Amino acid sequence: MQKNHFTLSEKLVRKTVALIIFFFLSATSFFSYAQKNFNEKVYASRKIHSKKRIVKYGTASYYAEKFTGRRTANGERYNPKKFTAACNVLPLNTWIKVTNLLNHKSVILKVNDRLSKGNHFLVDLPKSAAKKLGFFGKGVAKVKVEQMVRHR
Repeated sequence: MQKNHFTLSEKLVRKTVALIIFFFLSATSFFSYAQKNFNEKVYASRKIHSKKRIVKYGTASYYAEKFTGRRTANGERYNPKKFTAACNVLPLNTWIKVTNLLNHKSVILKVNDRLSKGNHFLVDLPKSAAKKLGFFGKGVAKVKVEQMVRHR
């Protein structure tokens, strides 16, 4: 049998190469783990801050003339020519898209008021919006209300 005889410098070189390979493999696996962990944290933080869009179906009506000039729930004065709305389901100062389900016409409005407690309508609109949606003469319409989500 033949024995492997290595000099001291050859043994040192072999051990050094083995250590370098070991550290290289350890470092690459650590950095891939760190990158994966970082990506998961970034995704989780984006998921937390994302908003879900609310979609509701119901009946819309329009404001009477007697409310012109009165203060709304957020402090603004009601103007029938502005595209604002009253809604109990969505937060104040939310932008919504209201679509008439019969003719598919739509308008974008800002929620700045609340409906009275006994009101069974989903949303109250100004006359200008009711005319644009095509239900001014009827008084009410079946609508779809979508919360508009601001993309950053």
